[in-house]
Amino acid sequence: MTATTIVFDLDGTLIDTAPDLVASLNYTIAACDLEPVTFADLTHLVGQGARMMIRRAFDLRDRTLSEDQVPMLLMRFIEHYQSAMPGESKPYPGLLDALERLKLEGFILAVCTNKMESLARELLTSLDLTHHFAALTGGDSFAVRKPDPAHLVKTISLAGGDPSNAIMIGDSINDIMAAKNANLPSIAVPFGYSDVPVETLSPTRIITHFDQLTAELINELVSLAR
Repeated sequence: MTATTIVFDLDGTLIDTAPDLVASLNYTIAACDLEPVTFADLTHLVGQGARMMIRRAFDLRDRTLSEDQVPMLLMRFIEHYQSAMPGESKPYPGLLDALERLKLEGFILAVCTNKMESLARELLTSLDLTHHFAALTGGDSFAVRKPDPAHLVKTISLAGGDPSNAIMIGDSINDIMAAKNANLPSIAVPFGYSDVPVETLSPTRIITHFDQLTAELINELVSLAR
């Protein structure tokens, strides 16, 4: 049997990217004289990539964003975000040990994020994390993105895993719904950027620290889902 695949979200799950996302978004919207956003706003802005984050920032400030403005603002965001990478972004406590442990125990690890694939790859590379993952896909890797289950299923297949023998770990509704839509178990983390308490998303399990992400837990949840 193919080894179980563990698929991670990126922002708010693997990496605390909030300071850099806020800084780059504020730099971007300053070009249009929008009031800066805060971390409290971020939970309502992230989840569908930089383009949507910019749109939501305009909605938050009751400002109209024309289609003509989007390419310039997106490029402004990307250039600012890349220029300081990894900036203040850092792995959550216990993550590195968990990744090493799970790989040694034979699990396939992958990343499925709605962040642009190039930005996600560059971020993981700058933090020396890329080598842990058999596959990394972003919101622009396919024609669909989370919560569409095809994004998750295609990521698992790309990693060499079996889409019927996998689990999703994330911090938001997009992650939990992608798992549900793919008929896979899920683990939610409460330290990310969800705009609602993660327990209201009804994940299969919640962990509060990566020390709790054990082979025993993964095997139990995958077995129960079969």
